Amino acid sequence: MKAPPFGYVRANSMDHAFRLLAEYGEGSKVLAGGQSLLATLAFRLSEPSLLIDISRLSELAGITRQDDFVRVGAGTTHTMLGRDSLIQAHVPLLNDAVPYIAHTAIRNRGTIGGALAFADPAAELPACCVALDATIIAGSSRGERRIRASAFFVGLFVTALEPDEIIIAVEFPVVRTDERSVLMEIARRSGDYAMAGVALWARVDGLVLHAPRVVFFGVDDRPVLASGAGTALDGKRADAATVELAQTALDRDLDPPGDQHGGPALKRQLARTLLARAVAQILTQDKVARA
Repeated sequence: MKAPPFGYVRANSMDHAFRLLAEYGEGSKVLAGGQSLLATLAFRLSEPSLLIDISRLSELAGITRQDDFVRVGAGTTHTMLGRDSLIQAHVPLLNDAVPYIAHTAIRNRGTIGGALAFADPAAELPACCVALDATIIAGSSRGERRIRASAFFVGLFVTALEPDEIIIAVEFPVVRTDERSVLMEIARRSGDYAMAGVALWARVDGLVLHAPRVVFFGVDDRPVLASGAGTALDGKRADAATVELAQTALDRDLDPPGDQHGGPALKRQLARTLLARAVAQILTQDKVARA
């Protein structure tokens, strides 16, 4: 199937992009890396009257440390995330996630802003943002708006972005010396969408996890913060009995629909398995001073 007819404008500044969005409203779509958008156009799942190309805007580029945060420009590609020394040192969960994202060609073009705006429930980066309690910065002609990642993803391919807003950047707290994180997933083949995945962040003291944030992806219409499982793990020695209690709590945290990979029972079992593996891995990570 071919894409529908549409207009195309390459924005020469963020202000230019904002003006175009304000003028064309919901009839326009923003083009960054295009790795998701072009597919939806080809299948006519999206039929915009205008594509607004922001891929060359310098305002969206760059990864910088600002006090206790690392700010990642929305135009940063997945490959850049995987190679950047600041990400490796201060936001290692993002670095760990990159090899799981599709294939090299897609990682070279796809952007973090595009991945978050598309809000695929099986994608890795949205779950990482929720696990790390990141802040997503949206911009429009009205100014900037800061949105916690936990409130950003509101449904299947639906976010808290207003029609005239564009993701400008994402801010991640700098990981401290007692904090660790893990991302893992189960997929049929390398590069496939996850059948189920988990991003886990916690403060670690010996065999005890403090304030863990357990976020599952590929099991609902958005990333799911498993608060019950997190509470079951919090402040307790993460032995087999504690992990089993956390796995039981997942029955209340998750309500997975069936999909092409299998039914709800399979999704629950995959989530339980991933939780146990993630806890075991986070306890055996070496502590690295990153502050």
